[in-house]
Amino acid sequence: MKVLLIGSGGREHAIAWALARSTSVETVYVAPGSNGGTASAGGKIVNVAIPQNDFKALVDFAVSNEVKLAVPGPEQPLVDGIVSHFKKVGIPVFGPSAAAAQIEGSKAFSKDFMKRHKIPTAEYENFTSFDLAKSYVESVAHDIVIKASGLAAGKGVLLPETKTEAIEGLAQIMKQKIFGEAGDSVVIEERLTGEEVSVLAFSDGHTVIPMPAAQDHKRAYDGDKGPNTGGMGAYAPAPILTSDLLKVVQSSVLQPAVDGMRRDGIPFVGILYAGLMLTPTGIKVLEFNCRFGDPETQVVLPLLDPSCDLGEIFLACAEGRLDSVKVAFKQSYACTVVSASGGYPGSYKSGNPISISESLPENITVFHAGTKIVDEKLVTAGGRVLAVTSTGSTLEEAIRNARAGVSHVKFEGMEHRTDIGHRALRHLEQKTESLSYEKAGVSIDAGNLLVQKIKALVRSTSRAGTDSEIGGFGGLFDLKAAGYTEPVLVSGTDGVGTKIKIAQHTGKYDTIGIDLVAMNVNDVIVQGAEPLFFLDYYACGKLEVDVARDVVAGIARGCKESNCALIGGETSEMPGVYPPGEFDLAGFVVGAVNRTDILPRTDIAPGDVLLGLPSSGLHSNGFSLVRYVIDAAGLSYHSPCPFESSEPTLGEALLIPTRLYVTQLLPAIRKRLIKAMANITGGGFPDNIPRALPKDIKVAIDANTFPFLPVFKWLKKTGNIAVDEMARTFNCGIGMVAIVAAEDADAVIAELQKAGEPNLYKIGVLSKRNEGENSVVLLNAEQAWQ
Repeated sequence: MKVLLIGSGGREHAIAWALARSTSVETVYVAPGSNGGTASAGGKIVNVAIPQNDFKALVDFAVSNEVKLAVPGPEQPLVDGIVSHFKKVGIPVFGPSAAAAQIEGSKAFSKDFMKRHKIPTAEYENFTSFDLAKSYVESVAHDIVIKASGLAAGKGVLLPETKTEAIEGLAQIMKQKIFGEAGDSVVIEERLTGEEVSVLAFSDGHTVIPMPAAQDHKRAYDGDKGPNTGGMGAYAPAPILTSDLLKVVQSSVLQPAVDGMRRDGIPFVGILYAGLMLTPTGIKVLEFNCRFGDPETQVVLPLLDPSCDLGEIFLACAEGRLDSVKVAFKQSYACTVVSASGGYPGSYKSGNPISISESLPENITVFHAGTKIVDEKLVTAGGRVLAVTSTGSTLEEAIRNARAGVSHVKFEGMEHRTDIGHRALRHLEQKTESLSYEKAGVSIDAGNLLVQKIKALVRSTSRAGTDSEIGGFGGLFDLKAAGYTEPVLVSGTDGVGTKIKIAQHTGKYDTIGIDLVAMNVNDVIVQGAEPLFFLDYYACGKLEVDVARDVVAGIARGCKESNCALIGGETSEMPGVYPPGEFDLAGFVVGAVNRTDILPRTDIAPGDVLLGLPSSGLHSNGFSLVRYVIDAAGLSYHSPCPFESSEPTLGEALLIPTRLYVTQLLPAIRKRLIKAMANITGGGFPDNIPRALPKDIKVAIDANTFPFLPVFKWLKKTGNIAVDEMARTFNCGIGMVAIVAAEDADAVIAELQKAGEPNLYKIGVLSKRNEGENSVVLLNAEQAWQ
């Protein structure tokens, strides 16, 4: 296979070097051919003198030379739409379309994208007006970061220490145009604290596979001093990002980003680069890039396992079949140290002769960034000139060898940092320091922050009998203040089952809390009890504050809609018990009913009518079978919804929350119009309705009397599920049933409609049950449930 690689920096030299080691690759053409390293590499690598922005000439060359894969290296050609030019002539491209490249090309687009798809990032605002941006800076109390929205060659970020610096920086970007058109729009965001780390990942638009995490050094001088640069060195894997944290990045950042791009109609193919901050409250995305990083590429590609073929990986991504090729990395480490021209990142001299030792150690590779061949001599041609990379069996060995390897290259005015890797070494040393609860994986500070973030939500559920304040050792409730004279307490506890896995897959957490409340309050209302107060239990491997906050927001909403106070809960962080990115929920509710009003009543008799209240869909039961059907159908939760046009994806349709029936039913209960009720949860009609029936009574339910919802039709057909199995697994369209006297049926319907329940169905009639007969008989389901 012949490959055309576009770009001329150290990143492109490293990519060409790795492609040349691939057995699937016959020739690596490199345009524009100005890099001294690729010019002198020989073997499979051939320089081509075509400018990287001359898309027509590049395509013509690729066609005439039978190129089978194009690989744009820098971001600018990608943002400018180079991918479409090659695709028009049928040449696969390892890289995103111009639309998908906006994830780097526009900081405003990227931040809005993250917000839309619930990818954790700093709080931010976008501005195209200097005056509005200035007013915002003057109004905020927290430290900020200012970013030019467009491409600025990795330099469009300002970290002002004062408001005066911030306003001066805004003027430089937006008025003086120091970054050109990139500064027409700016993003001002909250400055995060913590350690930065980068994760690069292969993507084919569906599958995303991360590489070892890397940390680079942006400052020009030792001790992380001096001006920002494009990067003075890097190492990988970065020990600060443990294997558990990498799983969190995969589940909460990389996969949601790739799924979100596809859902937005702009699938992302190529390298997704996530710049991350490890903050005290969890992982946050600083930025996304649409290509390999520099100098990160120089440390991650040398770690690719020799059994893997980079050319095949690139082609598989371009053809949407990344899951069909092997992607693996060696259990070793890499470090690179950049040698720069004197004066970089300011003004510097080019054209200085470069000397590279002919006897480089076996584990040292020199990648060229700013070099070129002039009169058959290698000379400097940029700020960052060379990247000296070493691998080793330990990180200490790789860092030591790379630092020493710099002595093998020389040119006039050469500058380099001598402390590349100092953060990693410090982190490794800290492993021997005294242990703490946080180092064991439990953050008390994160738990306290969560309490602060949810206090207002909890307070919004306040009702007579409680103040709904959290943070104490227990929650209080005053039954007398709630109006009860001879109360009997009714309690219930439940979870949401495997529906929680769909929330985790889709990154949508704001409705699962409603399900939790509904599964509990709907159980106590069937006893005639008014739900009074609720407590939740949230268990996780690593507390992600924003995720937990969204879950509690749903719980608070469910409580508020049920007039049930959220008076407390427990957040349990249990590393080792739950994997990172996963959590479980449980709820506990207490209700009250006056002794004379307890349901079911004792006067249930033949001739009584069974009323059905419609469900919103699956509610929270049967999801193990649902997930099995989806897997068997070859779908994902981000696939277009096959049964509900109003919901964009299958996952969002399945996450429609369980209906709450409390406020609709209470007026009729208090008027003693209802004899009994049953909440249709797991077990469906056959297992739930008999709980409300005397042993000598049965009910015949006519499936023709209520709608069989589209989700159930789809599941039945797609999974080839029998009628009996549907009836005992799902609610099939009826979430709650009430038994009423025949003469009261119309009054009950009117009462419930008045309370906000628009649709009710007379679905069955009670009759005498003989020994051996089923308590529930389902009629006409074979015909009605087609």
